[in-house]
Amino acid sequence: MGPIQALGLLSISWALWKLLRHRVLPSSLDNIPGPASESFLTGVFSKLFDTDAWAYQKSLHRTYGNTIRIHGILGEKELYTYDPKAMHHIFVKDQSVFEETDQFIQLNNLIFGPGILATLGEQHRKQRKMLNPIFSIAHLRGMTPIFYKITHKLQDAFLKKVQNGPQEIEIVSWMTRTALELVCQSGLGHSFDTLEEDTAPHPYSIAVKTLVPKVANPMMRYATAFLLPLVSGIGSASFRRWAVNTFPWKNLHDVRDVVDILHSTSVNIFESKKEAMANGGGTGLSIEEKDIMSILMKANMTASTEESLSRDELIGQMSSLMFAAMDTTSSALSRLLQLLSLHQDVQDKLRKEINDAFEAEPERGDLPYDKIVSLPYLDAICRETLRLHSPVIMARRVARRDIVLPLMVPIKGLDGREISEVYVSKGTNVTIGLLASNTNPALWGADADEWKPERWLSPLPDEVIAAHLPGVYANLMTFIAGSRACIGFKFSQLEMKVVLALLIQAFRFSPSKAEIAWKIGGIVVPTVVGGDKNTPQLPIIVEKI
Repeated sequence: MGPIQALGLLSISWALWKLLRHRVLPSSLDNIPGPASESFLTGVFSKLFDTDAWAYQKSLHRTYGNTIRIHGILGEKELYTYDPKAMHHIFVKDQSVFEETDQFIQLNNLIFGPGILATLGEQHRKQRKMLNPIFSIAHLRGMTPIFYKITHKLQDAFLKKVQNGPQEIEIVSWMTRTALELVCQSGLGHSFDTLEEDTAPHPYSIAVKTLVPKVANPMMRYATAFLLPLVSGIGSASFRRWAVNTFPWKNLHDVRDVVDILHSTSVNIFESKKEAMANGGGTGLSIEEKDIMSILMKANMTASTEESLSRDELIGQMSSLMFAAMDTTSSALSRLLQLLSLHQDVQDKLRKEINDAFEAEPERGDLPYDKIVSLPYLDAICRETLRLHSPVIMARRVARRDIVLPLMVPIKGLDGREISEVYVSKGTNVTIGLLASNTNPALWGADADEWKPERWLSPLPDEVIAAHLPGVYANLMTFIAGSRACIGFKFSQLEMKVVLALLIQAFRFSPSKAEIAWKIGGIVVPTVVGGDKNTPQLPIIVEKI
């Protein structure tokens, strides 16, 4: 055997050892109860992350409690938890230890560039420090007129569709278009959509809407989990591009084409904004150039060398923020309208609150920021929907070093002993049940699985308060917690409330005859039973008030 062959064999052996050592060696998680592996290749992932995993996940919680050992890809032993104290350590106290997985960072870097979703440590801290002031309440007040301007266009589009009587409208497509345009204008100072019927969609709109289904494809998920960490650093960028182009896999090529559109559009917008600023002008779309990217670029010009962001980092923020703000908000808005269509009494009560608020305005204009965010019943409906129907139901982290993870609720080990803390070894993956925490009956009560907006009009259960859940919003884990919590959660709140206020004021929503199934993926989306399972759809009957 020659030296090259020996080096190759050594490299393969090293890679296999790195891959399999956590799977074949004894683990500190071995004493923790959990479900049997379904297969060596996928563990329990084929069930846990299935699009219809609702019942399976509930069965795990009922059977094993809130801290569980699960088997991952190729038999890897992992931890699954929604214990309040454990979540506090994962997301807040020990967040520098429990970081995003390599798969998450590398995939987001390949798709969006080195933006806030694809960075760790000091680089992430620097980006977030630059972005935080932009999502302050002061700036949201300035963005509110943009939100109303766009939502009035949506309202006009619905009025045209129902002018001759009630009509069945496919809600998801309209909520996605609206959410995208809201973040386009307020985020980029750019417009992609007039929100008119039968308007040809912009290539960027098509690309960003198809990204999640392409990446969430089961084979793509396993490939990114298993292969991406191994191959992402091989060779130069041009070599990796050649490999992607050469590999005969249509779904991979589709993702490549989507990424190309996202990147080229972001670069074009960035360069046009940069040129406009250099010439003392602006885009003319956002009010006083208060869009996120204008503010970020101006702040970056005056930042110190140590705190400033590179050109690639600035461009990386654009598609990162667009993606993060669009699908989650459109999912939440679609769910809100479906629930209101199914609960006419709640819809009527909300409409009265909104009408009374508009009538109280001196000039009968749009509700100002402070007024719309403080409407109690509107706020209760949003909170309850985001509690029970979080658009993202799980998060993933990996332990970057050995650490002890304490539990609020002890579990009984397989050997019969009580376990109040779990030793988590370096490299162990941890799945956190965000929705499981939001619907934990031990905290939220026996009616935790019921949609009851009124629960937010009274003090929360003592158990919720005592648990000290680390979430940044309303004792919920919907927007996660710590330094990687959703930076735009207040932005999302305002979007939802403005859209609901204008739509509920003008229209009555009623359920259609179609049976709807909500599917788990990167984002939870609705589909019509018996229809195209790969296309999110939610038909609702809309009637002019």
